[in-house]
Amino acid sequence: MYGAAGLGTGTPVRRPRLENSPLLFAKGYGWLPDARRARGRRTVAVRLGGLPALGIEGPDAARFLYDEDHVRRSHAIPEPVQGTLFGKGAVHTLDGQQHRTRKAMFVSLLMDGDRVARLVDSATTAWDAAVPGWVGRGEVVLFDEAAAVLTRAVCDWAGVPLTDGEVPSIARDLTAMVDGFATGGPRHWRARRARGRREAGLSGLVEDVRSGAGTVPDGSVVDVVARHRDADGERLDPHTAAVELLNVIRPTVAISWFLAFSGHALARWPQHRERLASGDPTSAEVWAHEVRRFYPFAPFIGGRAPREVEWDGERVPQHSMVLLDLYGQNHDPGLWGDPYTFRPERFLDREIGAFELVPQGAGDPRTNHRCPGEQATVAVLAALAVRLARLQADVPAQDLSISLRRIPAKPASGVVLRVRGTG
Repeated sequence: MYGAAGLGTGTPVRRPRLENSPLLFAKGYGWLPDARRARGRRTVAVRLGGLPALGIEGPDAARFLYDEDHVRRSHAIPEPVQGTLFGKGAVHTLDGQQHRTRKAMFVSLLMDGDRVARLVDSATTAWDAAVPGWVGRGEVVLFDEAAAVLTRAVCDWAGVPLTDGEVPSIARDLTAMVDGFATGGPRHWRARRARGRREAGLSGLVEDVRSGAGTVPDGSVVDVVARHRDADGERLDPHTAAVELLNVIRPTVAISWFLAFSGHALARWPQHRERLASGDPTSAEVWAHEVRRFYPFAPFIGGRAPREVEWDGERVPQHSMVLLDLYGQNHDPGLWGDPYTFRPERFLDREIGAFELVPQGAGDPRTNHRCPGEQATVAVLAALAVRLARLQADVPAQDLSISLRRIPAKPASGVVLRVRGTG
């Protein structure tokens, strides 16, 4: 187990001489699981970005990572990830009271049952409006269509004004931010440009709302973020407010990855279609859990040790990185049994521990760094997956491969469908 420095008998973390970034780019999601298997342990010392790091896995390891006494997020998220995925000054980069105060805003927006229900209604309404247009169009790419549906839905729900003509470009920008956070080259720079455009637009919206030049619904996401005061009692500056608005909107549109994976699963294992299409709430929910467990999404999360600590017989030097292997834990045979088989029924009558299923982090989303939008993700994914299963659609020949080297992974084709009817 873990303890404070000086209280254990662990050995110092071995500091690998070789940088592991090339292996991460070469293996993607397989990098940490392979490193741990090679050592025959759940814990492995690596070097990433020039820093010593400890790769860990398992429920106890997740508890260790989410304890701010041992691991903190401030100064831990690399600039390329802030500049694309999360944004500069985002809640993900805060600790302590600053984090708790900012996080409370997200909890109020994303974990309120009525708000989640309204988001689900917005998503299903947008889906039902879009699907008739897919019929007779020949081939549609599920990933792209899902992103457009979710962009319309979350902007309507959040109080962000947009026209029908703006939806495609905004959807492309929001998915680009996710698609380019873990790579270099064109995808990365596309993500930075997309973030710049959307931050500028939302900053202007916040300024207009505060000045009275623009109006949004009372209690909407835009209204709440514009009025929020941080731990210091000050309102967010317009740029940071835009960053946090995107941290509600962007993850909702990222559900398009899970919908593409749902299309992939229905194409590969069509025996699940009838049960999912029935609309039974339990069947839809366990489907959402299994899609998020089985398919690759985030490879790992990390933080820095604020002081020397000990984990699993290893001493972790102050300021070194600690990485929780999310993909490895979601495929841990000790937790899941036959983890590389897609089997939604594994979640029937099973209580999911807060530190077991970790596609979007672990722990209590109300208090720590676990994504507060996970409840909304499951609800939206479950509702739209039912509608996807009800589509009368053919799956033409295409490349449905999913490369674990690509972060974030997705089906190569985006899942192409020929929609014949709405179901």
